[in-house]
Amino acid sequence: MRLASWNVNGIRAVAGKGFIDSFKEINADILGIQEIKALPEQVPDEIANIPGYKSVFYPAERKGYSGTGLYYKESLNPKIELGFGVEEFDHEGRVIKADFGDFVLFNIYFPNGGRGDDFVKFKLRFYDCFLDQVKELQEQGREVICCGDVNTAHKEIDLSNPKANSKISGFLPEERVYMDHFAEAGLTDSFRMLYPDKAEAYSWWSYKTFARERNVGWRIDYFFVTEGIKNKITESNMLSDIMGSDHCPIFIDLK
Repeated sequence: MRLASWNVNGIRAVAGKGFIDSFKEINADILGIQEIKALPEQVPDEIANIPGYKSVFYPAERKGYSGTGLYYKESLNPKIELGFGVEEFDHEGRVIKADFGDFVLFNIYFPNGGRGDDFVKFKLRFYDCFLDQVKELQEQGREVICCGDVNTAHKEIDLSNPKANSKISGFLPEERVYMDHFAEAGLTDSFRMLYPDKAEAYSWWSYKTFARERNVGWRIDYFFVTEGIKNKITESNMLSDIMGSDHCPIFIDLK
């Protein structure tokens, strides 16, 4: 089984950049997308109704902002929940939770703290809420997979210019420590589990200064898994050749 995640940076925009071909190339059983920036009725029909798959879209109340989507094969029958059930966060359409039986999947567009201190604090409260929900599921004996744009690079190896970005949201010490909290909560970064020392492996590149062409990027998109999923992972990586967004898709393969 392949699970994939992609911040599409506007589903209507990526629809005109070969999304259907990219979707086929990703070849996932389950695909979570983030930052759809559209209401469900604004998603083009050929994107909303891909043969062999069902889809759900969770928009932000604010038009053209945030939002998430989930595709899954018709043979799967998950129980879908939208949001955390917390008013502070749910108006932005950031969370789709899908219970597939063997695991609960969180597809999340985590907040960006780049607009000032209040936004960083909002981001950290969101992280806390997420960890609380993971803990609750673990106490019930459930396995969890979380995918999405976490909007933080964890270690210096996870971005091109760590020193230059040490005071920039996305690599602030108080944000990075939450990535440690994820690990302490039993969530394993699937890519680093397989490739602990692999450098220059990124999932996001600024549109400015031809950053993608020069591979000056950040790894801010992740798959986190709980203990019972770890030994089922056969691969976890980026599909950096797939274009259409400033992020590339990432995936895990499970045996």
